[in-house]
Amino acid sequence: MAEVTGNARRTEDIALDLLKFVAAQANVGSKTISATAGFGLPTAPKSDDQVTHLLELYAKCRQAVEAPVTK
Repeated sequence: MAEVTGNARRTEDIALDLLKFVAAQANVGSKTISATAGFGLPTAPKSDDQVTHLLELYAKCRQAVEAPVTK
């Protein structure tokens, strides 16, 4: 039973590392605020939207890591 738990944790760690890499490369979750003159709409996404996007990205990373390897 410990072996199954170890493999599941390893998969989650790999997916998390993949998420960190992809998010860093794509600037996902970064807090960039652009200065706009006048009454322009803010371009920075809301925190809730960023969290939702990161969770969706993490789910995709887990699917990619857990997918069977075809030869």
